[in-house]
Amino acid sequence: MGLLDALLGNASANDIQETQNDLARLLAADERVEKAYAILRDQIIFTTKRLILVDKQGLTGSKKEILSIPYRSIERFSMETTGHFDLDAELKIWVRGQTEPLSKTFRDNQSIHDIGKALAEYAL
Repeated sequence: MGLLDALLGNASANDIQETQNDLARLLAADERVEKAYAILRDQIIFTTKRLILVDKQGLTGSKKEILSIPYRSIERFSMETTGHFDLDAELKIWVRGQTEPLSKTFRDNQSIHDIGKALAEYAL
C-alpha cells in the first residue's frame, strides 16, 4: 500500500538500505540512514547526523533539491493534525537562521505522528 499512500499524500516508510545506497555519495563516512519516508515524490530522511529533505522537481523528478539540516540546527517543530473539515495535517520545522519554518503537508495523522516522533528522537 506504499504507492497508494504516496499518491494520497501519506508518508510511507522507505527501504533503509535502498535509501542508504541512493545517498552514498552524499553521506559522511560514518553516517548511516536510520529512517526514511516518502511523501508523493519527496523524501524525509533521518540519518545518524542530520535530517535530509529531498524535493524532486520537474516532470520526471530527475532534478532534485537536497536540503541537509544538522539536528543541532532544529530549534523547534510543530504538528497540526487533521480535523473533520480540514483533511490536511501539517508539519513545520524551524531551523536556526531562517525566519520562516519549513513546511510539509500530509493527508493523515499517522504519518505526521511517525515523523514527529522521529524528529523528537533525533532533534531533542
